[in-house]
Amino acid sequence: MNTKADGEISIVEVAPRDGLQNEPRIVPTDVKIAWINALSRSGLKRIEVTSFVRSDRIPQLADAETVLARIDRTPGVAYGALVPNLQGLERALIHRPDAIALFTAASETFNLRNIGVGIEESFARFVPVIRGAQEAGLPIRGYLSTVIGCPYEGVVDPGKVAELAERFMLIGVDEISLGDTIGVGTPAQVHRLLDHVVQRVPVTRIAVHFHDTYGQALANVLASLERGVHIIDSSVNGLGGCPFAPGASGNVATEEVVYLLEGLGCPTGVNLPALLAAGAHVDRILGRPPVSRLARVPRESIWLHPGEIWNTPT
Repeated sequence: MNTKADGEISIVEVAPRDGLQNEPRIVPTDVKIAWINALSRSGLKRIEVTSFVRSDRIPQLADAETVLARIDRTPGVAYGALVPNLQGLERALIHRPDAIALFTAASETFNLRNIGVGIEESFARFVPVIRGAQEAGLPIRGYLSTVIGCPYEGVVDPGKVAELAERFMLIGVDEISLGDTIGVGTPAQVHRLLDHVVQRVPVTRIAVHFHDTYGQALANVLASLERGVHIIDSSVNGLGGCPFAPGASGNVATEEVVYLLEGLGCPTGVNLPALLAAGAHVDRILGRPPVSRLARVPRESIWLHPGEIWNTPT
């Protein structure tokens, strides 16, 4: 089996948005800004920094305007923001995001629980948002959640996911991120899902977004690479979860994705010690132990390739 992905792999760091939205403790704005700046310096090229949702729904991201306005813009790094509707887009545009993201689900019930409307109404809301983003010259990402399983409806039909992914593309979305929101998928299911989706959407426009509830996220990343996907969502130190998906754990850890890719001969440009330091810093603020296994490896003994070892100054 050939596991080496051809072409450049793009890592989309989602920790500042998706990673924090489910945390019970709110990270102070100044700390959040410094953390995003540290992630920028680690070599990551795409960071989703916040979400312009209602503060009563996601209080952890109530400082969206301040964060997007005050982060240091590292040349070559694209800073994205998630918006739920036209009002969210208008708020975001004031502070110059480099990209915007929309979200819906492949499950009607999850959509109703998550954003308060069904799939059809969510697509109707997208039309003016996409028009506004296009007028501003911004690339548009579409998140499609619960692509393998739903906590309310069970197994999700991959044909339905493919249909919705194509619908995203046809209304002007540039990139579609397929999310296993509750982390139940296995590599075989990921292969089956992608085999359906690539019949309707070019693989170059597909991203994957895995949660690690059942310990399958990194294996699912590898399965996606085998199907030609080159865009991987991840969250430093495995931060994340969804407030509206009971039992879902965090995202696949960025540092573990980097380790996997480097081991496959796919350079990422990410400085792993710098990335781990950024993750450790926010974990101390959150008052929680490291989630990812790599983050628990003693810092003085972090391996990148067999026979190579980093000695990171304390």
